[in-house]
Amino acid sequence: MSGVVDLAAVKAAGEAKAKAEQARAQAARTGGAGAVTPAALVIDVDEAGFERDVLQRSAEVPVVIDFWAEWCEPCKQLGPLLERLAVEYNGRFLLAKVDVDANQMLMQQFGIQGIPAVFAVVAGQALPLFQGAAPEAQIRETLDQLIQVGEQRFGLTGITVDPDAPADAAPAEVPAGPYDALLEAAASALDANDFGGAVQAYKNVLTDDPGNPEAKLGLAQAELLGRVQSMDPAAVRKEAAEKPDDVNAQIAAADLDLVGGHVEDAFGRLVEAVRRTTGDERNTARLRLLELFEVIGPEDPRVTAARTALARVLF
Repeated sequence: MSGVVDLAAVKAAGEAKAKAEQARAQAARTGGAGAVTPAALVIDVDEAGFERDVLQRSAEVPVVIDFWAEWCEPCKQLGPLLERLAVEYNGRFLLAKVDVDANQMLMQQFGIQGIPAVFAVVAGQALPLFQGAAPEAQIRETLDQLIQVGEQRFGLTGITVDPDAPADAAPAEVPAGPYDALLEAAASALDANDFGGAVQAYKNVLTDDPGNPEAKLGLAQAELLGRVQSMDPAAVRKEAAEKPDDVNAQIAAADLDLVGGHVEDAFGRLVEAVRRTTGDERNTARLRLLELFEVIGPEDPRVTAARTALARVLF
């Protein structure tokens, strides 16, 4: 915009365009994605599916990401507007909705400080669009510019929409992968209190399959058990009580709380640590809390409540 040519940006754009063209060529050879229904223009995205649903799709159509939360009032105004525009623009962009309470790693990776926040990914390249409930005219102008950039710089022509297209079929059941032996070895190591061996076995699975739910859960459990193995519970709790502002003391006590079955206490302790701190200390407490969420599982109502509490102290 300033008239200065950024050679690095030009090079990155060229590489992204080449990748987009390769992806479209591959889709054409395999029969392409075909037409979609208008309802398929708005999708819910999580951390596990982000690469597939956003990064890969951005090779054929600009993907607009709406970061939102259930408790966010401006989100309730902006979300329906973006959904209506996605259908109105008829495949010129895809709208991906990300619940920040359930996907805080994505929130961190995008550097989001407040919601609603709207980003776009074009041919694998991420860029911020706007934050807050912007007026519809401004949103339309932004979307028009985004689509123009997608067409002119990356050759993205959007996706075909057909109101009569069949809805996506239910995904085929994924057969057991080549990780059974590794997962069994990890479980055996856990049973033998070989937490280091279990951690390594689970990491080996996640290297090839980052979204493997069994390996993610097992890794979180093995790391937790390894941390508390050598703790002196009385000393840890005494230090946490005497040093409420010491993040490391609160983290250690939270680990003990969770292993002892006091889930809400562990989560509440770390939410409070996040509230009390700033900078690196706050991030350390937040990341440990996210790790403990993995131990319990994302569907547990105690995790849902703690995510909401965490989001409130962060924003």
